[in-house]
Amino acid sequence: MNTDFENEFNSLVFKTAELITGDTSPEMLEKIKIWAFFNHVHKSLPALTSHWNQTHPEGKAEVRRIFEEIRDLNQALQAKKPEQT
Repeated sequence: MNTDFENEFNSLVFKTAELITGDTSPEMLEKIKIWAFFNHVHKSLPALTSHWNQTHPEGKAEVRRIFEEIRDLNQALQAKKPEQT
């Protein structure tokens, strides 16, 4: 793959993680990729994710944990922001 593209895409993932969670650690960047991919597939191909969830219950639990962690971090980040009028 093109190195320039990879750098630009990684910058997008970095900024997404920063804006959504406030955490830009390498572990969080991977979680954001999983979150974004699974969210897209779930909306585009719900039957596929339903089948995967049924055949991979441990994976389903891990994806749920990642979604909940990102949600909780986002809520905490939003609570820190001063109210805008």
